[in-house]
Amino acid sequence: MIVLFAAGGGGDPERHRPLLDHFTARGHQVIAPSFDRLHPQQATWDDYLARPTGLVEALGDVTGEVTVIGHSIGAWAALCLAGATPWSRDREPLDVPRDSRVTRLVLYTPPAGWFAAPGALAAVHTPILAYAGELDTVVPVADVEVLRAAPADVDVRVVPKAGHFGFMHVPPPGMDDDPAFDRAAFLPRLVDETCEFVTRGRA
Repeated sequence: MIVLFAAGGGGDPERHRPLLDHFTARGHQVIAPSFDRLHPQQATWDDYLARPTGLVEALGDVTGEVTVIGHSIGAWAALCLAGATPWSRDREPLDVPRDSRVTRLVLYTPPAGWFAAPGALAAVHTPILAYAGELDTVVPVADVEVLRAAPADVDVRVVPKAGHFGFMHVPPPGMDDDPAFDRAAFLPRLVDETCEFVTRGRA
């Protein structure tokens, strides 16, 4: 099985190393490209487009079904590959890469507000497991709930007391959790749930 990992704005998949190692140890092929850091306040459309484009390039000519696991803007890119159409602030649909090899998505705090326009998720038939952080101020829970409009099997799970960076094994400096959030207990469960979803029904 092929697992394509899409890092968030920092672009560093090493911050999720235990998750990646979990799949590698079980014999799965893990592809986890690095990206330049994305600064939302200064980012251009080309900067955003580089994420799904880079994921397709990282896959190269591999064959077989691909699961994409993504955090934040990486999850946004994963949705693009699976057929979602993001819309601009000017209410115009944006052209993004697609990849028919993508057959399953696991999305941590996906900024799905890009896909809130009618029909933006109509082509997404890929099963989705999505997580939202109850206390996430970067991607509010309501944005993740947008995914329920897709004509796919969509499982949205809201994690109590989690923020935007609670899904990373090594969060950026200074990004502290709420005192009520037990990261050490949550992350192993997240890895197990992700693996169970990805491998469900597969040999």
